Amino acid sequence: MTAVETLAGGGRYGRVARAIHWLIGAFAVMVVALGWASGSAPHNSPARDGLLLLHRSVGLAILGLMVVRALWRWRHPPPVPPSALGRAETALVRLTHFGLYLIFLVMPIAGYLNAAAAGHAVSFFGLVSIPPLPAINQRVPQLAIAVHLLGQYAVYGLVSLHVIGALYHGIVRRDGVLERMLPHRRGAGFDS
Repeated sequence: MTAVETLAGGGRYGRVARAIHWLIGAFAVMVVALGWASGSAPHNSPARDGLLLLHRSVGLAILGLMVVRALWRWRHPPPVPPSALGRAETALVRLTHFGLYLIFLVMPIAGYLNAAAAGHAVSFFGLVSIPPLPAINQRVPQLAIAVHLLGQYAVYGLVSLHVIGALYHGIVRRDGVLERMLPHRRGAGFDS
């Protein structure tokens, strides 16, 4: 019996958890690319405004998905880590996951606060506009943009650690850990 076959007994994440995971992953790639692109676009140009609209919208989508994910996880605990993982590795996994949850909640909030506290409405794909905050201390947008700009490095580090760990388990150890989060493949013997 292979490591993947041993997961059939409930060691995989559920369909909803896997779907949210991959959606957030795809949106994270998009939001980073849009952030880079908007940073290089000319200021006060339609191109920059469009890129910022998309960057902020995808960021808000990540925030919404993270809230849903946190609520889902509260009601649907993750599967027990495989016994092949040692204590240190399990602790690193938990710490990394906690960091990812935290940063993917903090980053969109900091981005929103930066724009809203500076007096800008934040639009969600042009469909819904979140009004700016009332005039408040100018330190709020400065602090928010600092958190947002510095937080990007935490995103890079945590996502890199997460991906490297997943690839290590999938390619080097081949212990079934990666398959716990992969989409269902027909005939693979995974969950129904």
